[in-house]
Amino acid sequence: MDVDEPLLHDLDPDALALVADRFRVLGEPLRLRILQLLLERERSVMELAEALQTSQPNASKHLRRLQDAGLVRRRQEGNAAYYSIADDSVVELCDLVCRHLAGRLARQARA
Repeated sequence: MDVDEPLLHDLDPDALALVADRFRVLGEPLRLRILQLLLERERSVMELAEALQTSQPNASKHLRRLQDAGLVRRRQEGNAAYYSIADDSVVELCDLVCRHLAGRLARQARA
């Protein structure tokens, strides 16, 4: 692999399917809000549901999808489940996209 060549260039169809799934997981605004809240600190499902103004089952559904993708981790304490970010690369990815979009919006505002 050429170090200047994007890694995307060398991925086989199975690996590309995994990449696409990661983007699908991140393509839901409520899941991005969950990640945003978890950046601050570990939170329980009930805390997240309240902060998101959604039901506990809905929050749990989205948390399960994030957990299945390996983006968050779950810790059980008594009857409560607590979640935190498990993969810092998701934070880096979201930060990259947000910075790019912020720059684009700033250029549009100046134009």
